[in-house]
Amino acid sequence: MLPLSRWPCEARAGLVGVFTDIDDTLTTEGAISPDALQSLADLKAAGYHLVAITGRPVGWSEPFAASWPVDSIVAENGAVALVRSVDGTITKRYQQDAMTRARNFVRMQSVLDRIEREIPGAQRATDSVGRECDIAVDHSEFVQLDDARIAAVVALMKSEGMHATVSSIHVNGWYGEHNKLEGARWIVRELFGRSLDGEMSSWAYVGDSTNDALMFQHFEHSIGVANVRRFEASLTHLPRYVAPSERGAGFAEVAGAILESRAPLDAR
Repeated sequence: MLPLSRWPCEARAGLVGVFTDIDDTLTTEGAISPDALQSLADLKAAGYHLVAITGRPVGWSEPFAASWPVDSIVAENGAVALVRSVDGTITKRYQQDAMTRARNFVRMQSVLDRIEREIPGAQRATDSVGRECDIAVDHSEFVQLDDARIAAVVALMKSEGMHATVSSIHVNGWYGEHNKLEGARWIVRELFGRSLDGEMSSWAYVGDSTNDALMFQHFEHSIGVANVRRFEASLTHLPRYVAPSERGAGFAEVAGAILESRAPLDAR
């Protein structure tokens, strides 16, 4: 991971948008920090596309989609997007049809019950009531699970045919081929009618943990806030750059670096 200061000015100047994780990337101690929120507003005012991609549930994300200056929040690791219309209303867009979601929901609740029965101390995340397309087990938000039990949760999810990933606070599991990267590709098609793969070098991604590894792998302009070092040993792919500061302050540093060398609006 190179220091953020090594990010070339000409590369930053060519960006059209930013994808970002939420927990421990925009947030500090569970709430978005004022400097991160102001940075989102500054980026949006400068003409950048902004999409937050999170493992958090769609229900938890709705008030933020309504109030933060972002184009969309893609929740539940790429499964569902919240998009604000011009009149301010929030609409949901799903990657799976209603019948598939209903069938998967029943299967996932059975897996969640099994996890709580079989793995000592494992508990569903407190935001589970807002989840429609995945399940989450708390490991660091309100419950502390050691590495062995986190691994056991992941293994049990996979044994049930689920995809599983570990964020800074939760273990998430789901059925379907979506993930953060597929969610990013999907929302660029949905909102802008474009192919993300054709313009990957024009977007940045900011994250902090192991469930960001796929994004770190595919984005040339991938940046970790400083607390990503907590997961450095377990990340299969590291971000290209790392901000000096942690969490929201680190995101503000990334936004500042982008804005310092932004391209004229008519060049986008």
